[in-house]
Formats: sequence, structure tokens, C-alpha cells
Amino acid sequence: MSTRTPTTRRLAVATAAALALTLGVTACGSDGGKSSGSTASSTTSANASAPGSGVPKASGTLTVFAAASLKETFTELGKKFEAANPGSKVTFNFGGSSSLATSINSGAPADVFAAASPATMKTVTDAGGAGAQPTTFVRNTLTIAVPEGNPKHIAGLNDLTASGVKVALCAKEVPCGAAAQTALKAAGVNLTPVTLEQDVKGALTKVELGEVDASLVYRTDVRADAAKIDGVDFPEADKAVNDYPIVALAKAPNKDGAAAFVAYVQSPEAKQVLTAAGFQAP
Repeated sequence: MSTRTPTTRRLAVATAAALALTLGVTACGSDGGKSSGSTASSTTSANASAPGSGVPKASGTLTVFAAASLKETFTELGKKFEAANPGSKVTFNFGGSSSLATSINSGAPADVFAAASPATMKTVTDAGGAGAQPTTFVRNTLTIAVPEGNPKHIAGLNDLTASGVKVALCAKEVPCGAAAQTALKAAGVNLTPVTLEQDVKGALTKVELGEVDASLVYRTDVRADAAKIDGVDFPEADKAVNDYPIVALAKAPNKDGAAAFVAYVQSPEAKQVLTAAGFQAP
């Protein structure tokens, strides 16, 4: 038999309602905290996967030794790298890979080396000059550079031996020269050039100036100079494709900058610039 009065019953109901409301608010607050945490986690994840977020930042002056055939693309990438890294400054030394490797092994101050062949890079790694394992970031293929309009009607490597045709090649110790020798051997062509150049730009310039009728250079060089030069592809080029390795150097004055630039060269943005210039993915 209940002894509660009407007043007591009303008080109990009110108390139960207040308690239920308090518990509901607490539960909502707990859910809200989880929801907020989830949102923050999603934002952090989104930021972590943003374009370029995986590339370390850099500052200060950065010196890059790079194969002559990388001049146009690396100059552009250098500007983009500086824009993405306020306070950084990229300077380049472009030339024949073998000459650059010799300079590095002789103690020339440099942060990054990008070569036009693994063999050239090996001379630096064998001397202990690499600060990490070199990474191949692009490939390049030879073509025959001829003056605009191809006045000698050159269609392949055999035509380079025709009477009156003057040809420029890169020196054998230079990657483009070594590749040219491989291609000529594959075609069974014995060619005597009128000049041997120390880098691919030198061989291309001989065609531009009209000093030779043709030269064996990279497709990327012909594409970069399309207003003055035509290119003639030949099947034996597939036997002489050059891999381009890049590495941060062991004695880099700007180690953080070196690591950042090597990472940037392998980023999607950089790859877009390189492939647009005619380089191939490794």
C-alpha cells in the first residue's frame, strides 16, 4: 500500500525528468566531442595528402649540377621550387655529365647531381660522393637533329655516311656520345664525325649554325629547339635509351635543400614538366 501523497508523486516525476534531460545532454556532448575529433582527424588527413605535402621544405642557396639536356626543364623546375619554398635559391651548373662528375669528385661544392646515365653517376657513387642511393627519375632517347626542312633528306643512320654529309657527335665519354655509339653499332653503321662535342648542346649548336648537316642528340633537345631544328627518329634508338639518375651529394652544403630538391624532381608536378618536354617515365 503506497504512502506517497500527490505532491510527493509530482516531485518524483519532476526529478526523474530532470535526470533524464541531464543524461541526454551529457550523451550529446560526448557524441559531439567524438564528431569534432573525427572532423579534426579528417582535416589533418586531407592536409597530409595535399599535393606536394610529401616534399620536404627548403631554404637557403642550393647548387645543382645537371646534365646539359636538362637545362630547359630544370630551369623551369628551379623557379617552381623557389616559389614553393620562399627563401630558397636554386643555382645550376649545366654541362656534360662526365665533366660534372669529375668536378664533384674533385671537391666542387654542389648539393645535387643529376646525370644523363647511370655509368656517369657511378663514378660519383664509387668515389663516395653520393649521400644516398641515386634514383632514376626520367629516361631519354636519341634522334637525328637536322636543319629545318631536312635539306639532305636524311631518313636514318645509314644516310649519315653519305658523301658530303657532315655529322657532329658527342664525345664517347659523354652519355649522349656513348648512346650514339651503341645505336650506330646496333645499326651496323661506321661513322666518322667531323667534330666531337663535350655535351649534347654543343652537338646541337653545330646543326643550328649550319656547321654540320646532322647530329645525334636527345629528342628532348630537338623538341626544345623545334623552331630551328627538325628531328628524324630511327629504330636503333630503342637500343640506346639513357636512364637519368639524381642524388643528394654526401658533402652537400645545404643537405636539407638537397633532399627537398631531389624529392621535388620526383613529384607529380615535376613529372608533368619533364614528360611535356619529351622525357619518358623510368
